[in-house]
Amino acid sequence: MTDKLVPLAKLLRKGSTDAEMVLWSRIRAKQLDGIKFRRQQPIEQFIVDFVSFENRLVVELDGGQHAESVSDRERDNLLKGYGFKVLRIWNNEIFDNIDGVMETIRDCCRAPSPSPPPVKGGGTLC
Repeated sequence: MTDKLVPLAKLLRKGSTDAEMVLWSRIRAKQLDGIKFRRQQPIEQFIVDFVSFENRLVVELDGGQHAESVSDRERDNLLKGYGFKVLRIWNNEIFDNIDGVMETIRDCCRAPSPSPPPVKGGGTLC
């Protein structure tokens, strides 16, 4: 399944949102504590926004259309079943609280449990 998603993942990388580009500028090339992240990465039947395979952390950036999304919860549960922690961050947090977002990502990478702390300033759990 993953191989079939590679062309779509490449298209998604080319069409990144402003929020994705801001976060990517802060985590690419191991800028965050030497942690390697990939963006628009296929995992099983999904393409995730960002992932650190080393830390088993998926970071998803969400707009308002994702509020209370049942399909997002189901997706998160499946990703957790594959051994990933999932951190969902609202797009506005990227613009309004990037330092808090970066600290939360750090915390999630350090956390051994599947339930690290919430985004500082508001956001969702990973």
